[in-house]
Amino acid sequence: MLQVLINGMVLGSVYALIALGLTMVFSIMRVVNFAHGQMYMLGAFVVYYLYGQFELPFWLALLASAIVLGLVGVAFNRFFFQPVLANAKREENSMLMAVGTALLLENLALTVFGEKQRGVPQVLDGSFIFGDIAEGGAILTYPNAMVAVLAAFFIVSLLLFVQYTRPGRALRAVAQDKEAARLQGVDVKATTTLGFAIGAALAGLAGGLLVTVYGVNSGVGTNISTKAFIMIMIGGAGVTSGAIVGGILLGFAEAIGYDLLPGSLTYLLIFVAMIVFLIFKPNGLYGKPWG
Repeated sequence: MLQVLINGMVLGSVYALIALGLTMVFSIMRVVNFAHGQMYMLGAFVVYYLYGQFELPFWLALLASAIVLGLVGVAFNRFFFQPVLANAKREENSMLMAVGTALLLENLALTVFGEKQRGVPQVLDGSFIFGDIAEGGAILTYPNAMVAVLAAFFIVSLLLFVQYTRPGRALRAVAQDKEAARLQGVDVKATTTLGFAIGAALAGLAGGLLVTVYGVNSGVGTNISTKAFIMIMIGGAGVTSGAIVGGILLGFAEAIGYDLLPGSLTYLLIFVAMIVFLIFKPNGLYGKPWG
């Protein structure tokens, strides 16, 4: 059981990072970025090539994944989402745009990278041993520990940025009320672009971290987007604390399910549990109705 809890901690920390990126975009634009998983996939490929193929230091490859995906987020917001949101008269238009960008990235990745599963060399060697393995002890490898610690560091850094910096306060203001923020002198267009860039960069960081554990292929994006959607629905759409809690809960649920049940049955039960949960808590654990 201890091993399951450790696996859940590692998964949950990175899932929380993924959910935070999606929540960042949703809270300021009221658009579910269905391409979030594909951005995760691109971040993983950046680390795969820079670290795994060109042998750059891992920290440099991880930083590059955040920068590259941040720029992708800026481009997507500037050329796709902002024009649609400015002119669309129905919310369905922006949702179709989000789905279209996801399909665009996934098919481009399939064309460029192919279907092959890719992995990278271990960043660290060694492991922590907790108790006697034969009697219910557990192993935490150094790479998994690194993933959990870095994910927690990025989450805390984002929370401090949003809470205590001027751009962070602008992001919170736009998320709460765009028109009021504009009247107070906030550049809403620039702030939404910043929020989209941060959301995409967080996806890139998550992909860069998990590629060291699970590898990457061009089809992983849809699976990650689905998981991210589950996380924010559990915690409450657009709520930062809800994204963190939702990510951690999904990580532990997945770890426990894979330990006790076949993989396909695990997600079937997770979906059923989510449907039942949303019947009684349609706005999630921390969410509020919005319109």
